[in-house]
Amino acid sequence: MKTAYFAGGCFWCITPVFTQIPGVLSVTSGYCGGDEASPSYEDVKSQTTGHRETVKIDYDESRLSYPELLDVFFRNVDITDGGGQFIDRGRSYTLAIYYTSDEEKAAADAKINALGCKDTVSVEAYKSFYDAEEYHQNFYLKEPERFKEEIKVSGRKNI
Repeated sequence: MKTAYFAGGCFWCITPVFTQIPGVLSVTSGYCGGDEASPSYEDVKSQTTGHRETVKIDYDESRLSYPELLDVFFRNVDITDGGGQFIDRGRSYTLAIYYTSDEEKAAADAKINALGCKDTVSVEAYKSFYDAEEYHQNFYLKEPERFKEEIKVSGRKNI
C-alpha cells in the first residue's frame, strides 16, 4: 500500500472522486501543510494554521500508479485559480501536492510543467497529516442531499 496527499479545495467535494477509482483503498479527509499540531476544522477554515483541506489516499500501487492519481486530481480541480477552489477561498482551499519521495515530486513537477500551472499548484514536502473530525469523513455518503447541494452551490461540475 502507498499513500498520496492532495489538497484540492473542499475535501467534501474531492473525496468521492478518488473513492470511485479502482485501486484506491481508502480516502481520509484532513489537514496538511501547516505547522500547528492537531488543528480543528474551524482553525483551518479561519486561515490561521497554514494547513490546507487535504485528502489522504491509500492505494494499491500494483493496480494504480501515482501518475494516474495525479491525472485524476488535475481533472477535478481548477488549475487556473490560485486563490482557492470555486466558492471556497483562502489558503486552506488552494491546490497542493504533498510528496513523500523524490519520485512523487518528480511526477508532480512534470505534470505541473506540462499543464503550465506552477503558479497555482504548490508542490511541497509532506510534513504531517491530521484527520478531520469524524463528521467530515465520507460526507457525501453520510449527508447525500446536503452534499449534492454543496456541489451545486460550489460551482463544481457534477462528480
